[in-house]
Amino acid sequence: MGLQRSCSPRLANNLTLVGIILLASFQASAAPVFGYKIVARYPHSTQSYTEGFLYLNGLFYEGTGVEGHSALLATEPKTGQTVQALRLPPQYFGEGIVDWGSNIYEWTWKSHVCFVYDLFSLRLVKQFSYSGEGWGMTRTAKELITSDGTATLRFRNPATFQETRHIVVHDGKDIVDQLNELEFIHGEIYANVWHSERIARISQRDGHVIAWIDLTGILPLDQRINNESVLNGIAYDAQHDRLFVTGKQWPTIFEIKLVGPIAAK
Repeated sequence: MGLQRSCSPRLANNLTLVGIILLASFQASAAPVFGYKIVARYPHSTQSYTEGFLYLNGLFYEGTGVEGHSALLATEPKTGQTVQALRLPPQYFGEGIVDWGSNIYEWTWKSHVCFVYDLFSLRLVKQFSYSGEGWGMTRTAKELITSDGTATLRFRNPATFQETRHIVVHDGKDIVDQLNELEFIHGEIYANVWHSERIARISQRDGHVIAWIDLTGILPLDQRINNESVLNGIAYDAQHDRLFVTGKQWPTIFEIKLVGPIAAK
């Protein structure tokens, strides 16, 4: 007669609870990693120190940085031809941009000034002030979302530029900081991480990293001007479901499709 092993209902419940906790812990720390496939290439000026990037009405809009060289540009994708350009005063280091209604916003790195322009004429409409540094910008249907080089993303009222709430970005237990250029795609926040070849896909609800996009090798190092010619620029064409990426002074804008997931982090 064989021996039968059993456990009490309480012990069984406890073991089940431990299993659920361990599974949740694993899932929280194992954001999947996607690769990429290049679909098309578009010209990009190596004079453009990309800090803000978006696609709107058939054009690429770009906010560029460096004092004395900062600008807001609209370019034709196939040719790279600039169709509109506004140069910032030389004391400003231009940063992220976002469209809102009939306007386009561009804020600055350390000057605490956000310029609001008429989208069609690029005429200055108004400006806002804020505390801290300005890095990336994007938007939902109701709010602006901004980064400042930390792990914190701030949601702002478009009418006042005042913060309404914020989230701290994390992958499992690890804080993800140096968040830079942003885009909002299918309810997720896509964020460049400064000096990283990865894009984080972030939950707008609680800041956890849903997935990573690994763009290692998309632009060979010998095609980059210097060590600061890093990946920084995400744009999305919602009408045709096209995703674009570029970088600071890169010669190319890449249209990509995601592949995978290829691994867990």
